[in-house]
Amino acid sequence: MAVEHAVAAARAGADYVGVVFAASRRQVTPQRAREIAEAVKPVNPRPDVVGVFRYSPAAEVNRLARECRLDVVQLAGDESIEYVRQMERPVIKVVHVTPQSTPAGILAQVERWYAAMKGDSRFHCLLDTEINGARGGTGVTFDRGIAREVAEHYPIIIAGGLNPENVADLVRDVRPWGVDVASGVEIDGKKDTTKIEAFIRAVWNAE
Repeated sequence: MAVEHAVAAARAGADYVGVVFAASRRQVTPQRAREIAEAVKPVNPRPDVVGVFRYSPAAEVNRLARECRLDVVQLAGDESIEYVRQMERPVIKVVHVTPQSTPAGILAQVERWYAAMKGDSRFHCLLDTEINGARGGTGVTFDRGIAREVAEHYPIIIAGGLNPENVADLVRDVRPWGVDVASGVEIDGKKDTTKIEAFIRAVWNAE
């Protein structure tokens, strides 16, 4: 994410802006992450800056969170409960939904996480699509029945295939705690300010 796109999201009313440290085409350097954190600081209300990690040592995640002024860390791998408990920042834990996943199966995973975190109000689970081994950023939706089942019981964030055209319908139908977007506000793999603003506007209008 470029600095200008983060600022556009913040000014449009986003609660969070994300910077990706996990290996991917969206990966940013620590310097860029700090620049984004500093750039959104003057926006009122200021969005939290979320760092996305996968398979990094816990000490490294905590170090980068401090140095890059992250407010939240999003963990997108197969992290253990013990690993998550080592985090110094609030955590968003990704639960991966595959084509074979069932509502009961995903709900059971989410239940285990919330139980393990013992009601920590700073902890949230995020459901995202896993397809053909790709975890997140696929632009592919998953069975909405799974999202609906989990959202009835827990404050959940939904990602996977969302865009300005379909997010309002999902918000009204599922009533999630939050929604997350990446490829749905891109054109040719790059963030687009108009799409970012349209996405956020659609969410607020649906709420």
